[in-house]
Amino acid sequence: MPDMITRRVVEFQRRLTDEKIDLAVIHDPDNIYYLSGIWGYLGMEFGRPTILVITKTGSPTLVTPGLEAEMAAHMTRIEDIREWTDGLGGQWQTQLDNLFNGLKSKNVGVEPIKTHPIVSDYIKTKFDDSRIKDVSGILSDMRMVKSPAEIDDMRQAGQVAVAMCEEAVHTIAEGVPEYEVSLAAITAGTRKAAEFIGDENSDRLLSPMIHNLQIFQSGPDLSMVHRRPTLRRIKKGDPVYMCFCPFTLFKQIKLGFDREYFVGGISDEHAGIYEIALKAQAAALEMIRPGIPAEEVHFAALDVYQTAGFGICYRTGRGVGYSYLECPEFKEGDKTILQAGMTFAVDGGITIEGEFGARVGDSIVVTEDGFEYLTPYPKHLRIL
Repeated sequence: MPDMITRRVVEFQRRLTDEKIDLAVIHDPDNIYYLSGIWGYLGMEFGRPTILVITKTGSPTLVTPGLEAEMAAHMTRIEDIREWTDGLGGQWQTQLDNLFNGLKSKNVGVEPIKTHPIVSDYIKTKFDDSRIKDVSGILSDMRMVKSPAEIDDMRQAGQVAVAMCEEAVHTIAEGVPEYEVSLAAITAGTRKAAEFIGDENSDRLLSPMIHNLQIFQSGPDLSMVHRRPTLRRIKKGDPVYMCFCPFTLFKQIKLGFDREYFVGGISDEHAGIYEIALKAQAAALEMIRPGIPAEEVHFAALDVYQTAGFGICYRTGRGVGYSYLECPEFKEGDKTILQAGMTFAVDGGITIEGEFGARVGDSIVVTEDGFEYLTPYPKHLRIL
């Protein structure tokens, strides 16, 4: 395995030993990638789990459908890859049984929330409840502070996001259907990702294709948070909001990034609300530096909203990386102390149901004395 992944596995094994856990069964695709370098499989939605088993000593074992075994072997240096086939030989359950042999009186680690019920229910038939331990906290803690190499990948993912937004802005105009704006963003992001990959020999299994369904609202639907692109044609006077979170995906990195624009004009009232959202995000960003409790970042934004006469807001930010949601979060009750190398999506947002929404979001990395934008792109009020 590459040195970085080897170091992760060794550290994970050290923590398993500290917690007196003899083996861990990992089913979450993001953590399988983190600990093995394997990504991109069709999984439980097709009834085909890929499972990584790591004991507290020795090398990991990958249990994977035979259809994907060849590709897996090219993605990872894990040597023990055990294939299974639909309907034959007991499938993946038999492979797990072989790995569990002699360990049923030992402690097994799982991720209760991230393991599919079919897999977790099978594990429960093999180990007593007292032997099943939660390793979610171990992996969450390991992933909170990113390495320099991971941050470099996140910077590239941020540039992919910026390329998508820039092309989308150029496409927004009266009469243009929403979906055409989203298509333009996907194309621009794919081309930028291809530039970073380099050539077909640099990483032949890494796809530049940007995909997933964008979050997009315009006109009278702006307050419908998480609406998707439709056939609706953009009109003069429309606000247009674009969230790139669902498809800012590059090298398995998932960032947060949001921008809003106004076609032909904006009322003074709505302009004022948008400026409050910008001010709230700026207040949150101003708080970010090592040593600050995560919830204090949220409180800084909340103070802006409440001073302006608005109520309690949703969380101000979330950890980002290989998952859409990582720890810690900028919300009340999260007292995690910020450290350099942590990465977040930081939002400013106001929603007035049935009328208007003002939102902006960026991804950042905490530095020794503040933060650095991973998505450096203008966000001032802009009329197209």
